Amino acid sequence: MTRVLIINSGSSSLKLQILDTAVEEELAWALVERIGEPSGILTVRRTDLTGMPAEERTEKPTIEDHTAALARVLELADELEVHPTDLGVEAIGHRVVHGGPDFHEPVLVTPEVEADIEELELLAPLHNPANLRGIRVARDLLPGLPHVAVFDTGFFHTLPAAAHTYAIDRETAKRWDLRRYGFHGTSHEFVSHRTAAVLGRPHGELNQIVLHLGNGASASAIEAGRAVDTSMGLTPLEGLVMGTRPGDLDPGLIIHLIRDRGMSPEDVSTLLNRQSGLEGLSGARDFRELLTRVDEDDDAGLAYDVVIHRLRRYIGGYWAVLGTVDAITFTAGVGENVARLRADALSTLGSWGVEIDADANENGSGERVISTPGSKVAVLVVPTDEELAIGRACDDVLGLGG
Repeated sequence: MTRVLIINSGSSSLKLQILDTAVEEELAWALVERIGEPSGILTVRRTDLTGMPAEERTEKPTIEDHTAALARVLELADELEVHPTDLGVEAIGHRVVHGGPDFHEPVLVTPEVEADIEELELLAPLHNPANLRGIRVARDLLPGLPHVAVFDTGFFHTLPAAAHTYAIDRETAKRWDLRRYGFHGTSHEFVSHRTAAVLGRPHGELNQIVLHLGNGASASAIEAGRAVDTSMGLTPLEGLVMGTRPGDLDPGLIIHLIRDRGMSPEDVSTLLNRQSGLEGLSGARDFRELLTRVDEDDDAGLAYDVVIHRLRRYIGGYWAVLGTVDAITFTAGVGENVARLRADALSTLGSWGVEIDADANENGSGERVISTPGSKVAVLVVPTDEELAIGRACDDVLGLGG
């Protein structure tokens, strides 16, 4: 059997999964949420596929950073006898958010690749540092195993020039590789293929809008299986409203804050990466907390309305880019679990032939169609599985599948 440890470090979360990629089965799983907040949530689970009874441990410690998160996960995994060395893990796959202009495909991690990932931290300050820490801590704690980096930007590398080009001085853009890169590409690619499978249609024949909605959020337009537009840009700041990031804003606002209001570039970076989005509008960066206040608190209500308004703008804009849309798919934590958001985001599209089945939207789990049989556009919920996609990439890079 081929066994791979997948490490997926998000801006405020850490997911780990040990997969038998030959049969695409999970052997062990861990999730750390709310890293850097006063009360985190840490869960480690052993599945019965290990030959032992399934067991789960949950703690609510304060997790200072991703290094502490990974170290504690490995301690609990050892107690549950699912430490990667116990299960015969052969490789470690890592999600890396920004691949810059050079990394389009998964690669074996070497010292040179590490150095390149570190250089790209300027473009993804919430993510690439966490990704790189995951690589280094895992290498130290699990020596001797090969590591594979899978880049979020890879799926969007072939965006047409009109979609990835910023309308700035072309020589400046060329000198600094300034372009739209896009992110969450591993998720968008995986979900678009699963959408086609659920609908029983070839991936290369579908026009899709995929909405990856979590603490980080992004949208993509996929024409005949190929990404033609996406909401995030040079960095993960652009696009939809997120947990702590604003998404689209007038760049003149940044100039104004620095030139006229005395804020330093570092102050503005902190504002836009850590103090904006849901956190800045309502004080609740977690969408679950926002929902508990949305109908009673004006700030939370406004934050929710801004999220919905931005979603509608992107859905409508991508519809115009594609010309025709076969499917709209919601994925990631918020997209998969918040029926109200799905209904509100699409509520103005009835005249375009989009009809939501209220019961299907409110109930059910897993991959499913939530539009009515008469809807001209299929609307789906498809759980993303970036870990499986990364595991498959490890097999491809290292030839583990034989």
